Amino acid sequence: MCRACAAPWPCAFARLTLRQEYAHDRIGLHVYLCAVLHEATADLYRLHPHDGPDPRSLFDRFLGWVRGPGPGPGGGDHPGPA
Repeated sequence: MCRACAAPWPCAFARLTLRQEYAHDRIGLHVYLCAVLHEATADLYRLHPHDGPDPRSLFDRFLGWVRGPGPGPGGGDHPGPA
């Protein structure tokens, strides 16, 4: 949960902030969010061992929003073929 707005983290403001902080390091953003996803999954399973989190929902929440227009052609992080 976001400490500022109580929405599930990363909330809209956190996503915007993360995009700005990692504007030139999309891979770093993915690595960071994967680590947070791993930690959140462990916490949720510990809190709800019989009714654990839905993996797809967690992926969408933590990583699904990162995809989008990037600096290269076609929206990727790499410039594409020469």
